[in-house]
Amino acid sequence: MGAVMGTFSSLQTKQRRPSKDIAWWYYQYQRDKIEDELEMTMVCHRPEGLEQLEAQTNFTKRELQVLYRGFKNECPSGVVNEETFKQIYAQFFPHGDASTYAHYLFHAFDTTQTGSVKFEDFVTALSILLRGTVHEKLRWTFNLYDINKDGYINKEEMMDIVKAIYDMMGKYTYPVLKEDTPRQHVDVFFQKMDKNKDGIVTLDEFLESCQEDDNIMRSLQLFQNVM
Repeated sequence: MGAVMGTFSSLQTKQRRPSKDIAWWYYQYQRDKIEDELEMTMVCHRPEGLEQLEAQTNFTKRELQVLYRGFKNECPSGVVNEETFKQIYAQFFPHGDASTYAHYLFHAFDTTQTGSVKFEDFVTALSILLRGTVHEKLRWTFNLYDINKDGYINKEEMMDIVKAIYDMMGKYTYPVLKEDTPRQHVDVFFQKMDKNKDGIVTLDEFLESCQEDDNIMRSLQLFQNVM
């Protein structure tokens, strides 16, 4: 369509006087500008008032302004979809494959399951991960590992998340990790967390295990650093 319109415009240009050319191009520019503004009006999402977000998070109004400016630079429409989220995340882990972990992380941010993450979603999660209490951070991490959102973590879900993290870290980690390292870690962690040996980890089991075992807590803190 663009090529056809371009050809049509060039043919018409040859038939107009210069003054009319200027008027015609100005008309085209104004029409395109109006269409762009209408499109942005439809797709742009404006966040809630910063005062409300300040009350809901652990950030100051000034910090929220800085965060919003950075968010808008990366996502001019005011929302980010999963594909864009993956592209942004991949920039931070060039030596590994971040796509799978970014997929899981995106759905943890997308709490309403709309297929897009708004600034409110982003800053709420960031507030928990950076400045939340230990209990808040653990609940958020549990939700990340609970891939199918049934309220439990099974061994396959834990394996999927842990393997995605190792894939993202890449082969340049030090010391070099063996291929079966993720499975070994999951076996140890899951055995400790599944206290009643029913094959699933509840939120209460997760919270209790993490807070009573320093090794698990240190591992989770390491994983949180890549969020």
